[in-house]
Amino acid sequence: MQQQSDVYSFQSTKDGKVFIFWKGKTVMTLKGSRASAFLAAVDEASEELAQLEMARITGNFKRGNERLMGQRKGAR
Repeated sequence: MQQQSDVYSFQSTKDGKVFIFWKGKTVMTLKGSRASAFLAAVDEASEELAQLEMARITGNFKRGNERLMGQRKGAR
């Protein structure tokens, strides 16, 4: 299974917050020690490892079993 690169991105702010984005949409905000630990983990990581870390941090929120609108059982 091939992963699309650069699906996740992040932005850190001056007040110590880290916003994690998935396909341009904010999916998580980290503060305090979690933000510091995340920045330390991705600071020297390769792009691929940074993508994996962001997927891990967000809790793998997209598992692939979500249904699209109108694909409910019995929907026409």
